[in-house]
Amino acid sequence: MDWVAVGLRFALYVDLALLFGLPLFCLYALHGHERASWIAARCQVMARTGAIAGILLSLGSIAVMAKAMSGADEYAVLQSHVFGTIVTGTDFGVAWSVRLVALVLCLLAALSGRARPGTRLAALAAFAGIALATLAWGGHGAMNDGVGRYLHLGADAAHLLAAGAWAGALAAFVLLSLAQPASGPQAMKLLSRTSNGFARIGTIIVATLVLTGAVNYWFIVGPVLPDLAPMSYGGLLAGKLALFVAMLGLAAANRYRLSPRLAQALQAGDQGVAIRALRRSLMLESGAATLVLALVAVLGMLSPAPV
Repeated sequence: MDWVAVGLRFALYVDLALLFGLPLFCLYALHGHERASWIAARCQVMARTGAIAGILLSLGSIAVMAKAMSGADEYAVLQSHVFGTIVTGTDFGVAWSVRLVALVLCLLAALSGRARPGTRLAALAAFAGIALATLAWGGHGAMNDGVGRYLHLGADAAHLLAAGAWAGALAAFVLLSLAQPASGPQAMKLLSRTSNGFARIGTIIVATLVLTGAVNYWFIVGPVLPDLAPMSYGGLLAGKLALFVAMLGLAAANRYRLSPRLAQALQAGDQGVAIRALRRSLMLESGAATLVLALVAVLGMLSPAPV
């Protein structure tokens, strides 16, 4: 197992998921003047940082790919023609090039001070979504031929986008729950409204994850039960599914118990206990999401067939 490659994959998943999910959340959850509020400004700053990090991580990922393809022992001995061959002669290289262009455009959108907030957020989400979707070409999604290849890549890309939307919403909720005293009251009201109103988009996200996950499983493993040894593909996949179920349980608790409790507490003027409970649940859900992305990074490097 190349742990440098795994670490880069994990960092790219986290970075691009947040780069896509945060502006998307601001686009569908914030209304009117809220798109120029402190939370939208924070998301824009994070988008700038995320775009730069994505470019640097992508440069690292192509170096790792070049080392693996050439069989070189050290990165220092890699020659330029190896990179040229990857970029122009492989699907991975084409997807990498598209990602780099999308990230540069994302950075330019984040730096655009004259654009309207809604236009800027839409551009950020669109370019970041393209960058996130290109990660499908670096995993099992590119293993098939013919029509199956496009179906698998499409399902993998949709799975990544749905995961990014969930991760971005979680990050936004955590930011709101940790708001500084100066913006606290407004942040609590915004957290209450957006968390209570997340049900529809959350249902779409979960449905997309389940459907595309089933399609990916069929293409990768087939109609069989994989080996469930702890460090095998099947064992790690089972761990990912267990974490996903735990996230669903926490999301349901947030939606049906903790968010309504916060709304009631805000009306009563005593939201301290309610916000701490919701914050704790959001932190747990975010931790589970981080572990899921870590497992995805490892799973993409493993063969589903038992060794």
